[in-house]
Amino acid sequence: MLEPDPAAPSRWIAARRASDVQVTQAITAPLLTSPGRIWWLSLLVSGIISLWFIVAVVWLFDQGIGIWGVNSTIVWGVAIANYVWWIGIGNAGTLISAMLLLTRQKWRGSINRFAEAMTLFAVAIAGLMPIMHLGRPIYAYWLAPYPNTMALWPQWRSALVWDFWAIVSYLLFSILFWYVSLIPDLATMRDRTRSHAGQRFYGALALGWRGSTRHWSRLQTLHSTMAALGVPLVCSVHSIVGLDFAASLMPGWQEAIFPPYFVVGAMYSGFAMVVVLALGIRWGFGLQAIITRRHFEVIGRILLMASIVMGYSYATEWFMAWYGGEHRERGLVAFEFTGTYAPMYWALLACNVAIPQLLWLPRLRRSLPVLFAIAIAINVGMWLERILIVWNTLSHGYMPSLWRSFHFTFWDWSFLIAPLGLFALLFLVFVRLVPAVSMFDMRELAHEEGAA
Repeated sequence: MLEPDPAAPSRWIAARRASDVQVTQAITAPLLTSPGRIWWLSLLVSGIISLWFIVAVVWLFDQGIGIWGVNSTIVWGVAIANYVWWIGIGNAGTLISAMLLLTRQKWRGSINRFAEAMTLFAVAIAGLMPIMHLGRPIYAYWLAPYPNTMALWPQWRSALVWDFWAIVSYLLFSILFWYVSLIPDLATMRDRTRSHAGQRFYGALALGWRGSTRHWSRLQTLHSTMAALGVPLVCSVHSIVGLDFAASLMPGWQEAIFPPYFVVGAMYSGFAMVVVLALGIRWGFGLQAIITRRHFEVIGRILLMASIVMGYSYATEWFMAWYGGEHRERGLVAFEFTGTYAPMYWALLACNVAIPQLLWLPRLRRSLPVLFAIAIAINVGMWLERILIVWNTLSHGYMPSLWRSFHFTFWDWSFLIAPLGLFALLFLVFVRLVPAVSMFDMRELAHEEGAA
């Protein structure tokens, strides 16, 4: 009979502490050292593009929405397409983190932190778009019910009011969900930073976290409860965005499939954006041991599944237009394939359905350059889908006398490109202030793998 080794527990504790130190060091090192030239250069470029966005907004408020390519027929343009695209990316971050937490997917620990940060920045940018589209943004506060001398209340049957409450509630929830999981890592930064200002900054945000058993128990209970609330909230938010279209009487928009179709599209574009951000963080911070190729392979499979669902959704739209027998619905489908925007529609199908089929091949699914290119193609395709939902229907409605096309102006391009610079600027600041990867999740994962 083998004698128990009295030194085994101490060796296990020492190994566990060593793994904790390695994980913590790998994640905190980029924050505790001065940034390199690449980060500063990226910050400069994104800052310049952000200034371009500010100039475009100021010019819009001064001149009005006539600087865009909108007209009396196509009253929605780039701003509304951007709103749907950004809110889709924003929905995905919390959906990814919450669903993976509830399903106990351990690999979420490598991506959940920056995916949730992606949500905050994307939703904030999305919330600006309807306000700028109003034409009279000084009255945006009328969407909120408040006591006023004119006895004015929001029109609750308006999709604009639904959007307002969806964005506000989702943004507040996302901030809390992101912050709650960040508290233990803020305490670690409080204990490791050497500057007095850093200790006070992280100490205030850590809320007195000591890492006691009671603290951990309450944190895990709260985090799991919020995740359970987050999944239906995310689905409802983008379903409301889909109802902005489906609640109308225009051909091509009266689709019962729109709410689930928009939710899947949000997850699709969000996972594609996570791939882009994960590759950047992995390369910039040298986190190859934490964000592994296995993570990208799993995300590649999810993207492949979502591309199949999106293809099925497109086919459902075509079939229902034919099966319903409505002349204008059939004419709209024909216009999509052969009309003014047909090259963009074919590009949409290529980016969202055809190109992702390359992910069936394991060799391509494990290739980071290929996965990066596919992720960029998906995001381009999803934006094309958003803008064509608007343009195709409004350009080809019930009255042929009102048929006309949308033509881009310089300011349309500005509101398309410049918000990307603002998003990049916010993300670059984020990765220098707080850990981009969850330390406590990664330490827990390292312990489980060590025990196995």
